[in-house]
Amino acid sequence: MQKLLGTITKASQYRSGLGETTEAYRLFNGFYEGCSDLVLDRYGSALVILDHGLPDDSEVSFPSLADWALSSEMGFESVLLKQRRAKDLASRNGRLLAGTSLPRQITEDGILYALNLQMNQDAGFYLDTRNLRRWLVEHAGGKKVLNTFAYTGSFGVAAGVGGALEILQTDLDLKFLQFAHKSWHLNELDSSRTRILPGDFFKVTDRLRRQERLFDIVILDPPFFSSTQAGRVDWQNHSTRLINKVRPLVGHGGQLVVINNSLFLSGADFMAELQTLCESDYLSLREIIPIPEDITGYPDAIVDTPPMDPAPFNHATKITILDVVRKDQQR
Repeated sequence: MQKLLGTITKASQYRSGLGETTEAYRLFNGFYEGCSDLVLDRYGSALVILDHGLPDDSEVSFPSLADWALSSEMGFESVLLKQRRAKDLASRNGRLLAGTSLPRQITEDGILYALNLQMNQDAGFYLDTRNLRRWLVEHAGGKKVLNTFAYTGSFGVAAGVGGALEILQTDLDLKFLQFAHKSWHLNELDSSRTRILPGDFFKVTDRLRRQERLFDIVILDPPFFSSTQAGRVDWQNHSTRLINKVRPLVGHGGQLVVINNSLFLSGADFMAELQTLCESDYLSLREIIPIPEDITGYPDAIVDTPPMDPAPFNHATKITILDVVRKDQQR
């Protein structure tokens, strides 16, 4: 355990400068940095331990990790353990190992985001998409934005801070979407510019197409796999079908943001699928958004590699910006 704590201490030193711009970042990515079942994330004053191993087989001392966090000079006040393979929901959603309360919001690049770290098995705010939020702040000004599979709505909030004229955020679960509203109000944004729409992705996008709604930016960030009565999401095997589902909603000259987080889909295979789509005159690849180094691991500390090569992306979370041209030129 002492060796692991030494490794974690070294990893945290690589991230020491991140606190100047964000209160939320990955402190240790054990998958790349030497302990495959362990991830440590910082959310403000809380350390969140994500344990992906079998609860009874773990060689990690979680009390020792909590002691390490509280005795460090990083300002931790609480430690939350989430055991992703635990049988009971409470352990998967997280139990406090130290402290009496958890942060209810964090700041990233000056933007406030509402939090409930125990609402779900993850933390409700994805650290790997930080650079995409920055892209939205820079590019959403004056635009109409549709955020599908919005979850807690961080992309829409970033677009709102960036000056988007209209943001529609849709997700199957209203409980998560309500955090989009909370974050919107934390930043004192005009409530008339945003709307949340709970509903099934397939039904919502069909309705928007029938209404002939068009957006300047459409964000497609589905889970790896899900299934409802209206349709099935299989991001590893049927990426093209999902992309084509939302393409008609992008106005002429707009952008389609595609996020594929399939661990077992290689970057080359995903890129080949995108290139096939881009063989027409109506879709082209504008840019790849890289994943931050605190997620991918710092070069001097990486000891393990992912099961599939993500190149030309730098992580299994593959983010692309596609430019859309419409034959009817409707904006």
